[in-house]
Parts: sequence; C-alpha cells; structure tokens
Amino acid sequence: MRLESGISVDHSFVQADAEIQDPEAPRKDSDVYRVALLIPMCGAAGLWGPSCIASAEVALHELNEQSGIGGRPVQVSVIDSALEAPVPVESVIESLIENNQIDAIVGMHISAVRQSLTKVVRGRIPFVYTPLYEGGEQSPGVFAIGDTPQRQLEPAIGHLHDHFRLKKWALVGNDYVWPRTSHIFAKRKIAQLRSDIVYERYLPFSSNRMEETVERISQSGADGILLSLIGQDAVAFNRVFGAMNLHTKIVRLSCVIEENGLMASGAQNVDRLFSSASYFAALNTPENASFREKYHSVHRERAPMLNALGQSTYEGMHFLARLINGSGADWRSVQQNPSRPIQYNSARKAVYTSNSDSQAPVFLARATGMIFDDFRRIH
Repeated sequence: MRLESGISVDHSFVQADAEIQDPEAPRKDSDVYRVALLIPMCGAAGLWGPSCIASAEVALHELNEQSGIGGRPVQVSVIDSALEAPVPVESVIESLIENNQIDAIVGMHISAVRQSLTKVVRGRIPFVYTPLYEGGEQSPGVFAIGDTPQRQLEPAIGHLHDHFRLKKWALVGNDYVWPRTSHIFAKRKIAQLRSDIVYERYLPFSSNRMEETVERISQSGADGILLSLIGQDAVAFNRVFGAMNLHTKIVRLSCVIEENGLMASGAQNVDRLFSSASYFAALNTPENASFREKYHSVHRERAPMLNALGQSTYEGMHFLARLINGSGADWRSVQQNPSRPIQYNSARKAVYTSNSDSQAPVFLARATGMIFDDFRRIH
C-alpha cells in the first residue's frame, strides 16, 4: 500500500497499490492475511484520514519485511468509516466477513461507529480499536488500545486548575458517547476541585456555525473550556474563538485536538490551547524518534502531519500482529487472560493488558503555532 502510487476511491473503499475487489467475490489468495483498515475519509473526522493511512503503511512495510501476520504477507484494504460515508461501514464489513474476504479489522473512528460494528462483527474476527475512547468496551474480540478519560482528563484538569486557578468550566462536545462519557469524568474532577460548570452543550456533527456557542461561553463567565469536538468541528470552534480573542480570558483543554487540527485552526487561533494525550509528534523519546525516522523514510516530502490518531493505526497493525503471532487461532483467549500483557511496536511505549488497562505515559502539552510542546507528564 503506497501513498505515492495514488489513492483510488470507490464509495466505501479507499485503497492504494491494491485492486478494489468485489466483496461478493470468493477469496482468491488464502495465503494473504487481509486487514480492513477502518478510518474516516469524509465528514467532520475526515482530516485524520491521510495520516492514518500513512502511519498504517509504515507498519505494513515493517510487517511484510519480516514474517507478516501468522506467517502470511499482509494486505490492507482501507474502508471509509465516517458516519457521513456514502455506504455504511457496517454493511461493508458484514459482507466482507460473510464472504471470507478479511481476517481482521483495525479501526480508527469514533466510538459510535465502533458500537455499531461490534453488533456486526460479533467476535468472528479480531477487531483492534486504536484511538482514545471512553472506556468500558467488553465486546468479544474487540481490543481497545487507546487512552481513556481516567488517564487523560482527570490529571490534566487538576494541573490546569492549579496553574491558572480555574473556577468556572464550560463543556462542549459532539453529541455521542465519547464526549458525554468523558464529561462525566470531567464533572467529577471539577467538583472535587470545588469549581463550577457554567455551560454545557453537545452539538451534531459538521456544526460549522459556532458563533452562538462561542458567544454563550463568553457570556457564561467560564475561565476554562473542555473541548470535545471532533476534527473539523473543533477547527471551526477554534477559528471563531480566536477571532473573538477569547484566549486572553479562557483556557482550552482537549483530548482529541492534534497537529492536523492546529494547522487547520491557524496559529493565531490556538493560544492557551492544551491537549492531553500519550502521543505528540514532537515528543522527544527514543520510541518516537525511531517511529519518525521510519515514517519520513517511507513518505519523504509527501508525509502527512504526524499526530496521535494517525500514529494509532501504526500501533494497531503491530498490536494485531503480536496478538495473532503470539496466540494464533486462540486469539480470543487473550481477553480471558488479562494477566499476560502484550508488548508491541509503539511510538508511545504502550503495553496492553486489557481494555481497561492499556498503559502508556500521558502528557499535557501546550499548542505553539503548528505543534504541541512544553510537555508535562501527568500520568
């Protein structure tokens, strides 16, 4: 799968270096281990797509230079998993599984899509879910390897409260499970700090007109915002926020704004914006230095901006390989035996024990132009 060869689009499929196949056709090559890479290619989360493909491609090169997965060379089919996709990803995956066209799923998409997919996949093939999420996933065969609110939010809110003496918070997110559940953790921490929630709102996806929401936050007296808007919606919010010059009186915290979001928001609109995550492109660690070198050696000047959500697909591919290579056909037993941690190639130095115990250092970072820096380890 090579980005420089170009990407062809066929409704629900996006592939490179591989012919897009009819999901109804019988499988031609049982010696190939086929992975469906589920990423959003349109809609509010679509700006994450290129970096997700590029990061997964690095893992694909590494795996196929060795023994692949389960001793078989790996082939990746990229499927649009955005809510706005022309063909629902659930119907595509159901057809592919029923017709024995894929062996596993690596998914980087919102939790609402994951929840729908678990009802389709039903533990028939391994499903590695890579981004940050709200926690609590227990569906058979689903391995959630990303950050959770307990690790990201609670220490970040505590640090910003102490540093800026924040007393009034506004909570804004898209209207689905991850923001709502994450904000439950945030409210608990804010209450412990004896601060108040003065504004709370959940918006539909692609809410490009943010003026009313930002104006109400300004009028609320909030001195801190927890911003749980996705992709382009966060970009639209930041642009309006910056135009109103509200950074002078309000601090922003997000767990999902990454380097693509900074670039799209504009350097003038991200002052006093903080992010909590276990990966940032500028992290100076041996693991990230190694990953960056591999990433740029593969993509060179065509490389999309590195970020946490993109990097997660690199980890997802390697986690899948370690899962299958370590357990073979018995991969389901891993969920019943959480005492055996899984170590895998990770730019975050991550170790997986269970969906509720996936360990990696967590940092609070401050936006400076197009990058996050001034890192402080908080977990």
